[in-house]
Amino acid sequence: MSNDRLNLLRRLCAASVLAALPALPALAQDDGPDLRGLSGGLELLPGTGLMDRRDGAGTPGENSGAIAQVSPPRQAAPSSNAVRRPAGNAPAARQVRSSDVPAAAKPLSAIEWLDSRPSDRVIAPGIAPGAPQGSAPLSVGLPNYDPGRRAPAPEEPPVTNSAGIPQVSTRRLEEAGATTVGLLPTTVTGLPVTLWQGADSRELARQITALDVDSAPAMQELLFMLLLAEAEPPASDGEDRLLRARIAKLRALGAVDPALALITLAGPDRSKALFSDWFDLSLIAGDETDACEVMIDRPELAPDHASRIFCLARAQDWATAALILDTATALGGFGPDQERLLTRFMLDDLDDGAVPMPPPPVVTPLLFRLSEGIGEPLPTSSLPRAFAVSDLRGLSGWKAQLEAAERLAATGAISGNRLLGIYSEGRRAASGGIWDRVDAIQTLDRALNAPGDRRAAVLKALPGAWQAATEVELEVPFAQIYGERLAEFADAPGTAGNIAFRAALLAPEPAIQADTLAPRGAEGAFLLALAAGKPQDARPYNRASDAVARGFDPSTRPPARILSLLNEGRLGEAILVAMRLYGNAMEGEMKDAEAALAGFRAMGLEETARRGALQLLLLERRG
Repeated sequence: MSNDRLNLLRRLCAASVLAALPALPALAQDDGPDLRGLSGGLELLPGTGLMDRRDGAGTPGENSGAIAQVSPPRQAAPSSNAVRRPAGNAPAARQVRSSDVPAAAKPLSAIEWLDSRPSDRVIAPGIAPGAPQGSAPLSVGLPNYDPGRRAPAPEEPPVTNSAGIPQVSTRRLEEAGATTVGLLPTTVTGLPVTLWQGADSRELARQITALDVDSAPAMQELLFMLLLAEAEPPASDGEDRLLRARIAKLRALGAVDPALALITLAGPDRSKALFSDWFDLSLIAGDETDACEVMIDRPELAPDHASRIFCLARAQDWATAALILDTATALGGFGPDQERLLTRFMLDDLDDGAVPMPPPPVVTPLLFRLSEGIGEPLPTSSLPRAFAVSDLRGLSGWKAQLEAAERLAATGAISGNRLLGIYSEGRRAASGGIWDRVDAIQTLDRALNAPGDRRAAVLKALPGAWQAATEVELEVPFAQIYGERLAEFADAPGTAGNIAFRAALLAPEPAIQADTLAPRGAEGAFLLALAAGKPQDARPYNRASDAVARGFDPSTRPPARILSLLNEGRLGEAILVAMRLYGNAMEGEMKDAEAALAGFRAMGLEETARRGALQLLLLERRG
């Protein structure tokens, strides 16, 4: 049958269901098949052709404008006219007795396949040594649904006992949510809860969204602290603009679990927009169970009909999911890519011999999970960074995990130790590219952990490993792993000794390392003085180090814009201004280095200024 004829037949079937619904109670009194289970709580809205759920005795449901807002269907007697897949049964085209099929040969449905996955995931970005690491990993497994279970009836009575108007309390939107939302208390960050006070929430959200910290590890660490800090929203933040901007930035950095934890603290069901963020992040993380349960209980929060269909199918409410799918398709509610994926997801019998589907031009978290559910997972390398988290759940091959780990480590979304663990999981399968990096890191790791005299082996392996880290701008994660241990080799002559010296200064505690290192010429002397917080004790060795020295000069005043914001009590905005100036310096505008460093020091962020200055001089990012 051609696609046009198949689509026409499906539309006719959907129209027939719509037209037959008002007559279902009458038909149920005949001797024919019992069709009451198909009607559930559906009624047609007069003059619209759309269906509405009516709760109780003629009280309209809350979502009269939504398509197929249905209550769970009543159990119907077996009939050839039944909806495609009653809960717990296989599709009609594949009805067989389980005794006729060997256990090893029984096909897995898309939903059962999703049920069987492990749950290893990214937990939290590395913020600072000793800082809390976000939320604990959540379970990815699906609940044990009872195929015959029906949803609980509404708690409200079917009729009212009074015609009186109930009392309704009201309050302003900005008073509805929690006053502070954050994972890091002020005792950890040192930042006041009034961090964002005095700012315009729209402008603040724009600045956070536009901030680029991809090549600046010190700024990544500071940004994570800002995004996760407990802080009160601005007075103008009536629609959770700042909270949603924080969540969106964490998602852009690949920090999915901390973003989910923020939403959980705020209350994911307090607005439809926040629930949509929660649902998307849960899909990326592969842990959408809680979000789906909330959506089924409160369908008015559903981002769209496709999301409802996905969650209802996961809950094995196939009849309701199929009815919404057919109705919305007949009314043109889905795009071609979405419709095909939903149909394949619902009708798993179509997978046998089906031609693989082309990837959708725009991949949303739902389309990504639907593709995974039909056994055609999409590669994440060309998708936004957050999707890389899904490759670290233990379902992807080692190469995909390596590429995902490198992408996430580059923004600080995973720690250096997590990256090393993935690097160490196996042996390289080929040569070139990422396999050469794996081999170089493993060679250095074996040399450092070898018993006895390991100096010669370490110095031999070090240049290759450093070059591998430099290729993908992972020098700082490299230093997090090995910097402290390489300090003992910093006195070696030549390239290897210089690399060990630089890695030690990029380690998490550069001031401690500076006490154990000997200067390596004029450059080394200035770097050691800077690591100790006293760059004035050594002479600058080039233009960049001269700008850094001026930034630490007590007589250098921060930019007027930063001073003005600080005088107005707008600390958060002042920090964002300094971060933008530092970003300009990392791209080669060294005139902004002095202003950025002076600004950080004026705000009491001395450690950020010191670490940022070292990275500015040691990392090859400029130009």
